[in-house]
Amino acid sequence: MSTSSPEAVKKLLENMQTDLRSLSMECKKKFPPVKEAAESGIVKIKTIAARNTDILAALKENSSEVVQPFLMGCGTKEPKITQLCLAAIQRLMSHEVVSEAAAGNIINMLWQLMENGLEELKLLQTVLVLLTTNTVVHDEVLSKAIVLCFRLHFTKDNITNNTAAATVRQVVTVVFERMVAEDERFKGIVEQPPPVQGNTNRRSVSTLRPSAKDAYMLFQDLCQLVNADAPYWLVGMTEMTRTFGLELLESVLNDFPGVFLQHQEFSFLLKERVCPLVIKLFSPNIKFRQGSSSAASPAPVEKPYFPICMRLLRVVSVLIKHFYSLLVTECEIFLSLLVKFLDGEKPQWLRAVAVESVHRLCVQPHLLRSFCQSYDMKQHSTKVFRDIVNALGSFIQSLFIVPNAGNTAAISAPAGGSGSVAQGVAQGGPGTGGVSGNLTMQAAFEYRGTWIPLMTVSVQGSAKATYLEMLDKVEPPSIPEGYAMSVAFSALLDLVRGITTMIERELSTEEEAAAEFREAHPDQEWQPQPGAHLVWEEMVSACWCGLLAALSLLLDASTDETATENILKAELTMASLCGRLSLVTPRDAFITAICKASLPPHYALTVLSCNAANLSSKAYSIQGQSVQIISPSSESHQQVVAVGQPLTAQPQGTVVLTAKNIQCMRTLLNLAHCHGAVLGTSWQLVLATLQHLVWILGLKPGVGGALKPGRAVEGPSTVLTTAVMTDLPVISNILSRLFESSQYLDDVSLHHLINALCSLSLEAMEMAYGNNKEPSLFAVAKLLETGLVNMDRIEILWRPLTGHLLEVCQHPNSRMREWGAEALTALIKAGLAYKHDPPLAQNQRLQLLLLNPLKELSNVLHSDIRQKQLESVLQILQSQGDSLGPGWPLVLGVIGAIRNDQGESLIRTAFQCLQLVVTDFLPTMPCTCLQIVVDVAGSFGLQNQELNISLTSIGLLWNISDYFFQRGDAITQELEREEEALLKQAQEKGETLNRPFHPAPPFDCLWLCLYAKLGELCVDPRPAVRKSAGQTLFSTIAAHGTLLQQPTWHIVVWKVLFHLLDCVRTSSTTADKEKIESGGGNILIHHSRDTAEKQWAETWVLTLAGVARIFNTRRYLLQQLGDFFEAWEVLLNHIQSAALSKNNEVSLAALKSFQEILQIVTPVKDSDKAGDALAAMGVPPVLIDPLSASGPGRPLVRSDSLVERLTRYNGAELQAPPPGEESALEDSALWWSAWNTWYRTGTDSTRPPSGVTEKLSFIPSQPFLTALIQIFPALYQHIKANFSMEDLKKLGVILHGAVSVPISSDASPFILPSYTEAVLTSLQEAVLTALDVLQKAICVGPENLQVMYPAIFEQLLLFVEFSCKPPQYGRMETKHVANAKYNQIQLFAPAEWVALNYVPFAERSLEVVVDLYHKTACHKAVINEKVLQNIIKTLRMPLGLKYACPSESTWKLAVSSLLKVLSIGLPVARQHASSGKFDTMWPELANAFEDFLFTKSTPPDNLSIQEFQKNEAVDVEVVQLISTEILPFANFIPKDFVGQIMTMLNKGSIHSQSPSFTEAEIDVRMREEFSKVCFETLLQFSFSNKVSTPQEGYISRMALSVLLKRSQDVLRRYVEDERLSGRCPLPRQQVTEIIFVLKAISTLMDSLKKTQPENVDGNTWAQVIALYPTLVECITCSSSEVSSALKEALGPFKDFMQPPISRVQNGES
Repeated sequence: MSTSSPEAVKKLLENMQTDLRSLSMECKKKFPPVKEAAESGIVKIKTIAARNTDILAALKENSSEVVQPFLMGCGTKEPKITQLCLAAIQRLMSHEVVSEAAAGNIINMLWQLMENGLEELKLLQTVLVLLTTNTVVHDEVLSKAIVLCFRLHFTKDNITNNTAAATVRQVVTVVFERMVAEDERFKGIVEQPPPVQGNTNRRSVSTLRPSAKDAYMLFQDLCQLVNADAPYWLVGMTEMTRTFGLELLESVLNDFPGVFLQHQEFSFLLKERVCPLVIKLFSPNIKFRQGSSSAASPAPVEKPYFPICMRLLRVVSVLIKHFYSLLVTECEIFLSLLVKFLDGEKPQWLRAVAVESVHRLCVQPHLLRSFCQSYDMKQHSTKVFRDIVNALGSFIQSLFIVPNAGNTAAISAPAGGSGSVAQGVAQGGPGTGGVSGNLTMQAAFEYRGTWIPLMTVSVQGSAKATYLEMLDKVEPPSIPEGYAMSVAFSALLDLVRGITTMIERELSTEEEAAAEFREAHPDQEWQPQPGAHLVWEEMVSACWCGLLAALSLLLDASTDETATENILKAELTMASLCGRLSLVTPRDAFITAICKASLPPHYALTVLSCNAANLSSKAYSIQGQSVQIISPSSESHQQVVAVGQPLTAQPQGTVVLTAKNIQCMRTLLNLAHCHGAVLGTSWQLVLATLQHLVWILGLKPGVGGALKPGRAVEGPSTVLTTAVMTDLPVISNILSRLFESSQYLDDVSLHHLINALCSLSLEAMEMAYGNNKEPSLFAVAKLLETGLVNMDRIEILWRPLTGHLLEVCQHPNSRMREWGAEALTALIKAGLAYKHDPPLAQNQRLQLLLLNPLKELSNVLHSDIRQKQLESVLQILQSQGDSLGPGWPLVLGVIGAIRNDQGESLIRTAFQCLQLVVTDFLPTMPCTCLQIVVDVAGSFGLQNQELNISLTSIGLLWNISDYFFQRGDAITQELEREEEALLKQAQEKGETLNRPFHPAPPFDCLWLCLYAKLGELCVDPRPAVRKSAGQTLFSTIAAHGTLLQQPTWHIVVWKVLFHLLDCVRTSSTTADKEKIESGGGNILIHHSRDTAEKQWAETWVLTLAGVARIFNTRRYLLQQLGDFFEAWEVLLNHIQSAALSKNNEVSLAALKSFQEILQIVTPVKDSDKAGDALAAMGVPPVLIDPLSASGPGRPLVRSDSLVERLTRYNGAELQAPPPGEESALEDSALWWSAWNTWYRTGTDSTRPPSGVTEKLSFIPSQPFLTALIQIFPALYQHIKANFSMEDLKKLGVILHGAVSVPISSDASPFILPSYTEAVLTSLQEAVLTALDVLQKAICVGPENLQVMYPAIFEQLLLFVEFSCKPPQYGRMETKHVANAKYNQIQLFAPAEWVALNYVPFAERSLEVVVDLYHKTACHKAVINEKVLQNIIKTLRMPLGLKYACPSESTWKLAVSSLLKVLSIGLPVARQHASSGKFDTMWPELANAFEDFLFTKSTPPDNLSIQEFQKNEAVDVEVVQLISTEILPFANFIPKDFVGQIMTMLNKGSIHSQSPSFTEAEIDVRMREEFSKVCFETLLQFSFSNKVSTPQEGYISRMALSVLLKRSQDVLRRYVEDERLSGRCPLPRQQVTEIIFVLKAISTLMDSLKKTQPENVDGNTWAQVIALYPTLVECITCSSSEVSSALKEALGPFKDFMQPPISRVQNGES
């Protein structure tokens, strides 16, 4: 219910009336005037109530009268009455019905009461009510009321005193509240204050309004009173205390700062009165120093007085807090004083109160900022803010120094500040180590033996002081141990918290503003206000040293987890703030501190020590405050939680980690995790420390780089307590999360992180050099983790990341390398698998960037790394093979980067990759990479570590070629597109396009690369590889050559095929002839391949065959090339050099190839098949119908159906020329070129070695020679048109040479026929065939060819001679196996070379001669060239040798041939007798007859009678020929010849036998039949009446008489001898002779009988008859043989026994 409501008014009136009544009652007796006044008062009230509507206003107007009775009542000084009156007055006051005048009266009345010491509490109450309920009291009245209260404060009564003090406080407040209210009322009205003239009228209050004036006067007097001066306004003060005055000043300043800030007059008071006063009062504290003896000073120093000092500090706090902006200079002084009070020389209580004051400042960051702006940032000004912080730091440090007794001098250093602190710390040394006994669980700091407990002093962020509030204490209190430390500690923490929070809040605001600005104006640059930044930076710069020093010390000394946590948090927030402000040095300093605290004491970690050195080298002496950054002490009594190995190059035993270390480590992790973005270069420190901790704790990297607890590898293993064991997974998890969070860092910070990890890793690498200690893999593992989480922006960090990991991969320490490779390959695989935006397929640059390090790994020499690399390639192929696109060249490059020194397993892995590529990925890769695939496959073929891989890779090349074939069109299109692009580029740059085989189209180039690769493999050192490559090369060319364009064939021929032939030829001719031992005992090498030379021979064979086959099958196509003739020459040259190589296998194969390119296909005999190189290659020697003929007019048709391709491959494609061009190869130049090759080959291979050679170099084999000769007939067909006599001679030389070549003894059993069968060797057959072909050609050829006949005869006759005189091969020693029957036993005698049995050959040649002669006897050339004579001359040899011939058949054949030839030739000879062309023949013929019929050789002993008779029959035949073909035509035959014949017949008719016959055989051996025939012929011829010339007849008669006379002599001598010998038988010889003679006589008789009588000369008869008596005489002989012969001789004489006829009848001579 308000005081103005009707009810309240009514109540008031009633109460007043009641009060007045009571008063009148009380005063009735003693004080009548009072009673009367009371009663009149009642009337007055009633009147007012009745007359006025606004009763209260009326009351107020009349208040003086209304109050009068009560005042009078008070004047009675009667307690009861006074109390009643005061109560009534208070009631009036509370209803605000007291006027100003009345109030004055009341005050005066109260003053009197006060002076009389009555009702003091009531008085105070009344004053209070009066002043608080209304504002009527002003000026002097007010001052009087105030003084009244002051006076009551100094009474003897305690209660009164206190009540008065409270009242004074309230009254002072009221005065100022009125002023504030007044200002509010006048707020809107702007008054123009009269100008203040100069500074003269400063005390004038004329400008102030009433309430303000009162306040001003009051405040001014309070200052006067505190300063012990007389007051101006508070008249009547009797006494006053400074403490009370200071309290009042403080409360006014604290409660009404606005008054002082808004009114100049008040500001003036502050400056001019309050501040000097405070400074003056402080003086005893400043001058005083604890512990200095007063004797030292000239005058005694006033001791500091706790109550005043404490109150002064409170006032200062308020001044600084509220009026800092007005009192900049004064505050500087105050703050400096504060700092001084913290000095160690000041009394403990003073320091405690000062610390509390400082704490108050520390919780006001904005104030601190102002200090910084006003002092620290101004030139020539005290660095106040810095000093405060440093003072706090020094203060904390000083608390740890326990002054030793008797060492005081050292401690009380000169008054410069805490220079002594540093000394003290230094002297404190290890301190008293035995404190651990009194360690309780209480939170405390403990450093070098000083133990300081930690108490809870205030809630964080509020500076609730203890000693500044002790207003009732007069004596300084005793300060508990640790209090000052606790306050200082809180102050530090609050300072850090306040500053960091403030600056960070402002930073965030600024960043938001910047972001908004950028959104609004994306094109403009945001310009922050530079001022703010400067202030922040200055604040941090000013305070960080002191803070760090203090915090590091506290951290080291802290034994309480919470305290440690707070300190760490402070360091962390400072580090983060410095980071945000880019203050590198302080940031690093704080981080270093945390790092050091995480590690064991004195742990040698270079990064940190250099950093600390940097810090300590910056002299932090701040205005004499030298701040020492204390390094951690070793004797911290902390719980040890882990023991581990230090991570250093030299093992140094173990180190221990305490719980605090782990706590610091977590802070470090936290710092890195939450503030990574601002760490910049200090990542280095953080990571280095973490690395060492991780090492000590024994965490090892696992998959993906996360660290897991693992066993230490060596040394005493890590010991971990259970406490830390539970922490480990958490730490490891945080560690991983730390690097995961790197994905939220901006690019620059991320780079800092990567750089730091790289340099850490470099250190680890340094340490791991030269020892096989387990290396630290922390950095590598974390690089991997960082890379993996930042895949979305991998580009910006890829190069530094992989560049470093590549270095790690080259490290000699295997564990280190292995991890480097693991990390690198994991990153590459992850990078390729990551879903990038845009995808990799569209971002070629990124893909190549990702794959590049994989390629770089190829340069690492360590095989384990290469293994890893290749395994990852395999995985990449399996997972991303389809999408590699432009990355293929890189991947293939990696697969192909194999070297022979890398060992099998690597090559095997790489090869698996290649196989995968060829089987699965050829279609997905760009066609431009196909060439690389070919190269890579080729390089696997060429590696020599693993033969199987080489062979398989050749198979892959075949698969690749198939792929090219199938996808030809697609590949061609793509390559041509690519080519156009490249050409365009090249033209723009003005260069020429540089690629292998350039002029050929790109698809053909691909084939050429493939062929070239296979070509390289064809000359590999390993025979198996060569063989496989050769087969593949020729098969691909055969199967897919159709795809090539015609000009490309030119390159194939010259650059691929001929180049290959050259290489093979060179290698073969230089190959080693040493025998290769069977490899390692497990592989047997066949003797035909047991030297390198033999193995190369096989290659040469294959290659030559292959090339020849291509020439054969693609002849038509090749002939269209311009230089086919040159190519043909080169090929022939190769064939020739192969044919002449000293290797049977090669030379024979060369001929086969020769045959093939001439398209001569020889029927293959079973025996030859084995050695047939072509058959081995699967090339059927029969020409197969061409499947895909393509001519110039027709496009090359590619048929891709499988069946056709297979058939096409299986049938060696022969490209038939289109119709009308079958004679393509009839080009005579080609054939003549072939003939020259054949001729050179033949000449060189059959030329016998010159000189005597001990060891024969080389003798061509029979199959070779056979093949060589077999080529001729076919060749001849094409060159016969121009085949000249000259050529025929050349041919003859070769044929002769070939036949003369002996064979080696070990081959002879297979080539030589056994003696029983006279067979020709195939070579001999071939030779004869060749001649046969020639003679047939001549036969049908034109006339001019026939001049060649004689040459052919000559050649054949040479061969005929071989029957008796085998040819010599140079001067070689050969064994002749001709005398078959006798020498058989020595067949295998050890001669190296065996001449062939030439008999059958010679005989066959003879038959050929006879045949040929048969045909050609009448040809002019044959006649002119005396062929017949030559034949006879040649036959003379076997005929003459007869039984001495190597083979019996020879002379028999010779005879029969001679007979045949003569039967043809003699008529011809007779015909041409006149020409004289045959003249020389006759003597030859005579000699031939002579030699044969009267041979000097004796028949063999074992000749059977039947045989002998057969032989004799032959002789007889010869004589018969003479008798039929020669003698009848004697007139055409030269006389000498006839004479010779006659002599011969004569000789034959009485031919004497050899003396060796046995008795029994004698009759047979005598060749009676022969003699008989001779005789008969002789006789017949003699008696022939057709004798043309008398001379001839005479010759025959002469012959006959000689014969008869000789018979006569023989008989006579025999008779005589017989007589003389008596019983003794005659010598065998003589008996035989007589028998022969007797037989001759009987023959003669027979002949005479048969002859026409007119042909017989009379003389002859006479001689015959004259023999008779002699014969009769012989009858007595004793020999039965002679007797029987005699009988036969005598028998014919009976024809003479007839009666004589008259003489006349006998004709005359």
